[in-house]
Amino acid sequence: MSAKLISIIGPPAVGKTTLACCLANEMPATLIREDYQGNPFLVESYLGSAEACLPAQMHFLMSRVGQLALAAWPDEGLVVSDYGFCQDRIYAAAKLSADELRLYERLARRVEGLVYDPDVIVHLDAPESVLLERISVRGRKHEKVMTSRFLQVMRIAYNEIDQTGNCAVIHVECTATDFCDPHRRRELIAQIRALL
Repeated sequence: MSAKLISIIGPPAVGKTTLACCLANEMPATLIREDYQGNPFLVESYLGSAEACLPAQMHFLMSRVGQLALAAWPDEGLVVSDYGFCQDRIYAAAKLSADELRLYERLARRVEGLVYDPDVIVHLDAPESVLLERISVRGRKHEKVMTSRFLQVMRIAYNEIDQTGNCAVIHVECTATDFCDPHRRRELIAQIRALL
């Protein structure tokens, strides 16, 4: 028996971390957060440095392998992550040159078998206009370069992952769903528990 993993995926500023923290607190579950602050290449890659894109992706890939490692996966309980291992490829495809992407893919294929696959994915989505407004409000300098077109590409890629996964997926339209409402969170938790 292994701990069950609930991965929250979706484009930037859709509310992944906020929801993951709520679920971890209320289910309860262990929380795994994406190490974006620990990535020394992230800001430069978002600000347009081509030289920083591949190291930024490699940092995330290795960080995720470490956080979701099968070898150290707990035997019981629940784990909630504010990202899905699957999403790393979305950013790699959007940010890397063709040669860099081939190199990244070779490494990603070698390590993907080392991570615990999610039991349930919660896919959050919102229109580009909403995401841009949230990006503006949270004020991360490196995210302010994100365009509506970039977010549209991200949303399309996440929807494609939605259809090819090997686990249950709950799709949530975040403009119509307020997770500040405890009743709505309880409904989502009930959906997740039914799938687990």
